Amino acid sequence: MKILAYIIVFVLVLTSSGFSQSASDVSIKVSWQPLENNYNGKEEALSRIVFKNEGKTVLDKSGWKLYFNFIRIFEPKNSNPVFDIQHINGDLFVLTPNDSFKPLAPGEELDLQIVSKSWIVNFNDSPQGFYIAWDNGKITPLGEVERLEPVDKKRFYRVANDVEMTPDLIFEKNKRYVDSHSVQPGKIFPTPSKFVSVDGYFDLSGTTLIQGGGLFTNEIDYFINEMGELFHINFSIHKKPRSKDVIKFKLDKTLKEEAYKLLVTKDSIVVTSRSGKGAFYAIQSIKSLIKAEDYKSSKKDVIYIPCVEVYDEPRFSSRGFMIDVARNFQSKKQILKLIDILSFYKINTLHFHLNDDEGWRLELPSFPELTSVSSVRSHAFISSSSLPPSYGSGPLAKNRGTGYYSIQDFKDILLYANARHVQVIPEIETPGHARAAVKAMQYRYERLKDKDRSEAEKYLLYSVGDTSKYSSVQKWNDNVMDVSLSSVYNFLEQITDDIIGIYKSVNVPLHTIHFGGDEVPNGVWEGSPAFKKLKNEDPNIKSVEDLWFRHFNKLYEILDARGLYLSGWEEVGMKRGVTETGRKKWFADKGLTNKNIHLNVWNNLTGNEDLAYKLANLGYKVKLSFVSNFYMDMSYQKNFKEQGFYWGGFIDMEKPFSFIPYNYLKNQQMDWLGRKLPNNTLENHEKLTPEGEKNIVGIQALLWSETIKSEEQMEKMIFPRLLSFVEKAWAPAREWENLDRDSYEKAYHKDLNEFFGIVGNQELKRLQYYKQGYKCRIPTPGVALVDEMLHANTDLPGFKIYFTEDGSMPTLNSKKYTGPIRPNKNMVFRVLNDNGEGSLPAYYTHPN
Repeated sequence: MKILAYIIVFVLVLTSSGFSQSASDVSIKVSWQPLENNYNGKEEALSRIVFKNEGKTVLDKSGWKLYFNFIRIFEPKNSNPVFDIQHINGDLFVLTPNDSFKPLAPGEELDLQIVSKSWIVNFNDSPQGFYIAWDNGKITPLGEVERLEPVDKKRFYRVANDVEMTPDLIFEKNKRYVDSHSVQPGKIFPTPSKFVSVDGYFDLSGTTLIQGGGLFTNEIDYFINEMGELFHINFSIHKKPRSKDVIKFKLDKTLKEEAYKLLVTKDSIVVTSRSGKGAFYAIQSIKSLIKAEDYKSSKKDVIYIPCVEVYDEPRFSSRGFMIDVARNFQSKKQILKLIDILSFYKINTLHFHLNDDEGWRLELPSFPELTSVSSVRSHAFISSSSLPPSYGSGPLAKNRGTGYYSIQDFKDILLYANARHVQVIPEIETPGHARAAVKAMQYRYERLKDKDRSEAEKYLLYSVGDTSKYSSVQKWNDNVMDVSLSSVYNFLEQITDDIIGIYKSVNVPLHTIHFGGDEVPNGVWEGSPAFKKLKNEDPNIKSVEDLWFRHFNKLYEILDARGLYLSGWEEVGMKRGVTETGRKKWFADKGLTNKNIHLNVWNNLTGNEDLAYKLANLGYKVKLSFVSNFYMDMSYQKNFKEQGFYWGGFIDMEKPFSFIPYNYLKNQQMDWLGRKLPNNTLENHEKLTPEGEKNIVGIQALLWSETIKSEEQMEKMIFPRLLSFVEKAWAPAREWENLDRDSYEKAYHKDLNEFFGIVGNQELKRLQYYKQGYKCRIPTPGVALVDEMLHANTDLPGFKIYFTEDGSMPTLNSKKYTGPIRPNKNMVFRVLNDNGEGSLPAYYTHPN
């Protein structure tokens, strides 16, 4: 903590002296606009950055540098630019004015056109986090970048017909969901295995008593606390038999571990299960039966629970959600709020992505540098006492890129999750995506090397003198642990023991640690002195490729010795080889099979469509974590203003719902760019064997946080489409999953509209108020001119459409759309919920 305090003081001293200049002397407005994709016939993009001096003084031609983040490698369009451009590392760049730079007077603009080495699609691709570092040590943070839409949309296409989802295209798509608007609420969600509705209600009030205990004591306490928190209904446990106005918890050892029975009559509620898990899920179903509008008031005298008879069990034993807090941090309070809603929807695993290149988020007793140095992003990276700014976090230490969970915070999270039957799987990225750890241990090494060389080197994660050249997907050139070093395993073994110690201290079971394994770039370790030494000593190591199996086998042994199993990304079960064309590629490999290793398989993109099935068939335990269906950080649809990335395709509400776990290519036959997959892929992909199907142990949704700068953004990326994932994870298999194509469409369309109806008319209304409310992405309206009248629609029911005719943004005070209207100039349509929170606008400009 002393080191962290020093760093924060250092950054404040560094920056505060620059505020006077920032406020009164220099004010530079930055705007960015994409101009063209496929520039010069390549998979590149032309865009422009405009700097406007809005201050009162001239910006001189020297004495300063301009830092910023951009997720693309780029070069200037002009062969004689006014800046020298340097890529520092990752997404951090610096512009230094050169002799061609002319002083920028107040009111003047400087237009810098750049060519980036990949396509651009939406505002999330923009450069961000600009700040000026003056030669005298002062820092001037600049404001938010103004992101301007491209003028010529066709020049912005990546491939043919790469159109944005315009209001008329959305209108046409929304016709698929028209039947959802007549679906009535009142169902348990996610869909139970068996559900029978009976006339009548059970009156839940302060006079209601609970009978039960023993195995269900914790769940009963939870239920009592929930009803008190949500509705101020307080009831108590009663041991004497009672036949009316009672909730009974009963044991049935013949049921499966997470299964339950729920019987609601006018006189009683009876919950039957074999474990606390089953009882907990029955309680969630009781809460699901409560009308959504009842959650609006925090005080109710009586709650009416409809009479039902339910048998329920989950489809998958592992129903996971991964949250990345390394790229941008989320507070303990927000994580607890997330656990609340995950457990309500019967998700039982929180995969906690606690470190990456851009941050380390968990305090551990053995390594104070991990949080004192690598939980901070700021301009202090110049002195190696923090990580550099990333994803627009800026020069100051107080930003979304800075933060960590203290040991006590983490204990609180574990206890909260455990009480709600959510297993927390900590992820420690290795060997790649590990820059935060590498730099923290480098800082430790520099601190100790002159005092105790042996102790300094004990946990070193890079080989001094390594000349390896590589660049990761995120453009880092020093983010991989050198697995040739024994000190790497000293570090990872101590990390493991520290984590085990925290779990044990609060008596929360730990079954596995996720040790990453993804996206290690070509070129690593080839210039490592440690690798050369190991190669001479170990006859099994002939090339850097041989280090892979050795590394994860060592991690397996570390965990196995402690009674844990190894989890990782798909590459843990793979080996790098060479294709027939000489290209390096990862292939499924049986080297670590039959060791109960669990793999999250995310890559089902081109060439890897059947990878998950190959790994399961080999014997690995697989969690389907497909980018094309379950990545919650992808944009919902192609729109410049839509939050999220798109490299795995656009993921709307239907993508997760349509997923067929054991034969997903049956109805997913387009690639991430919307092009039909080759017949060879569709016909000849590897199918799951019966044994392989048993190895599909679960499915998982994932939220990476590169674009997420607030709690509201986090929640809007999760909801509503997480509900599609929830339904897939828990509900029984749908009939249409096994129908032939001729019979499939009708059954699928019926279930799809029923699902959309429950989501819109029930769940999203509940989410507005449940636990103080969760933000949700509200669907953009479709608008189309039909027979000279304007029609508008939404994909989800439960919302209202409002419009204006003067170009202003619609609010709850604007006109409400109730049916076709005559077109007018400058019309704006917007979908609003009951709280006035709205969608992206849909514009209609009358041609006359």
